[in-house]
Amino acid sequence: MTSDDASASIYQRALGARFARLDPVLQRYFGPVPAGRVGVGEGVYDVVGSRYRRLGEPLLHWAARRSVLFPEAGRHVPFVVENTPDADGALHGARWFGFPGRVRVMRDVIRVDGDELVERLGRRGGLEVRLRPVIRDGGMLLRSRSLALRLRGVRIALPPVARVEVHETRDPSDAGRQRVDVRLRMLLLGEVFRYSGSFVYRIVPAGDSAATVSPALPTLSMWLTENSPT
Repeated sequence: MTSDDASASIYQRALGARFARLDPVLQRYFGPVPAGRVGVGEGVYDVVGSRYRRLGEPLLHWAARRSVLFPEAGRHVPFVVENTPDADGALHGARWFGFPGRVRVMRDVIRVDGDELVERLGRRGGLEVRLRPVIRDGGMLLRSRSLALRLRGVRIALPPVARVEVHETRDPSDAGRQRVDVRLRMLLLGEVFRYSGSFVYRIVPAGDSAATVSPALPTLSMWLTENSPT
């Protein structure tokens, strides 16, 4: 499959022949999702949240209303991720975090631009992150190259005061699982937000989306079912 193949995933198009260097478990996650199907992962984040959550609580609440970040933090937080392809080649993602008494959602849409990825975060895609994918020891490393705000069709480039790094690897303790570690760092402050954990990923019919495939996570599954997130 080449980077020009219409059936290729956004990651295959960005990486080209380098995609074959990914671990097979990660190729399933970063590979194509056929029409009529969705990719669903379920697992547990070992750690989630911001160490500046009290200082930045107003901003984090504002971000939570837009499905970007949130003020909650915790350990051993169950989660579900759902990846849905679009007819125009974009990949729509949603992540549900099952905190005690509350479920938080993060949403994004990712498109390919040459050998880079452009991620629009939030319900309205108001935060843009341009990512460079790199294969390292069979894992996927995504590093931000620039950030921008998108307001009513206007793109406003942000100064280089923040960067995002996503690292996905095979779980060394379980060959069928993968690990993810996402970190947001800011100039002078260091790491301001992180979520890290492991999950199992599979491709299922669109009717068997995140709302119905998480019996092992009863609280989160019940919320997903009642609120019909997709």
